[in-house]
Amino acid sequence: MAKVKMKTNRAAAKRFKVRDGGSVKRKKAFHSHILTKKTTKRCRNLRKRATADTVMTHAVQGLLPNSR
Repeated sequence: MAKVKMKTNRAAAKRFKVRDGGSVKRKKAFHSHILTKKTTKRCRNLRKRATADTVMTHAVQGLLPNSR
């Protein structure tokens, strides 16, 4: 009998990347619309990627079993 492979959650794969050390990269929120009232500095900082916190990291790694 063949071993069943775990499927990657495709929605999570589009939103998160797992780094070599196991931490998870994510995009920051609030950068999709209503940018006119946000300062240039704030918009620039929202463009950067952030690291997901520990609880979220474990959840995302469960959704992305083949990412290491």
